[in-house]
Amino acid sequence: MLDHVVQELTKLTWKGTLDWFLGAPLQIVVVVLIALLARWVLLRSIGRTVQVTLARADARRAQEPGRARRAIASATGTAHERHRQRTLTMGSLLRSTVTFVIALITILTVMGIVGINLAPVLATAGVGGVALGFGAQSLVKDFLSGIFMILEDQYGVGDVIDTGEAIGTVEEVSLRVTRLRDGQGVVWYIRNGEIVRIGNKSQGWSTAVVDLPVAYSENLEKVIPLIRDVVHRLDEDEAWQDKLLEEPQVVGVESMTGSVITIRVLAKTAPEQQYGISREIRERVKAAFDENGIKAPVMTPFGPGPVGGR
Repeated sequence: MLDHVVQELTKLTWKGTLDWFLGAPLQIVVVVLIALLARWVLLRSIGRTVQVTLARADARRAQEPGRARRAIASATGTAHERHRQRTLTMGSLLRSTVTFVIALITILTVMGIVGINLAPVLATAGVGGVALGFGAQSLVKDFLSGIFMILEDQYGVGDVIDTGEAIGTVEEVSLRVTRLRDGQGVVWYIRNGEIVRIGNKSQGWSTAVVDLPVAYSENLEKVIPLIRDVVHRLDEDEAWQDKLLEEPQVVGVESMTGSVITIRVLAKTAPEQQYGISREIRERVKAAFDENGIKAPVMTPFGPGPVGGR
């Protein structure tokens, strides 16, 4: 046996060795080098795209009106960081996808070079892929929905959303599930593929609707200018400028029922700040009414009387 091996080695020549190396081994080396080069180029392109996207977002954020920018940033706190994390997440997902695709193509190419018949392998992979697709279609649906939710920024951590199944504050967003906590402290885990509609109560801005009742006998030419003066002073208060996007508007009489006239005020606020603004407007208007002798409507135990009262 040893003599046979020695005889075979003696038959090897430099030309034969070179011919062998220029065959399959060299082709495999070239394929691997091309794959590594392609992966490096694509990953570098993705990294630069992520950096450019973040830089453009910073520039666009710096050009926004100062007051609106401060108000939204103060209310959300993590709006800019959320955009940054979303961009980095999509970059990481693209890098993983590129690596997987290039590795798969490289492995199949090398198998073809060494003489492995790929037809049975591809047929088996196709059958397995179909079976996996039928068995895990809900999982694939969840992942695809999660990718689009992150890409489109439909919601993020800290947002108050209505998913149809539950309403609460988002605590975690992954590719498969969304975790949120409702007002009673219950934690909900909702599969992304099962979310048909989303109502985001924290995105962009909110509106505070304040209805102020006064007695029917009061003079509206006195009441409405007084309310306008109150909301104007609220708008000029530095403590509230980061929560108000613009000066609240007194839109006028909303309704007249019995002895009650309702005057409506609308205020455009930073996300989720409408409740605090509503309470502050009511408190300031109440103090102004007391100071100027404007009376609230008298509510009778038998319900409101005819318009105008007695």
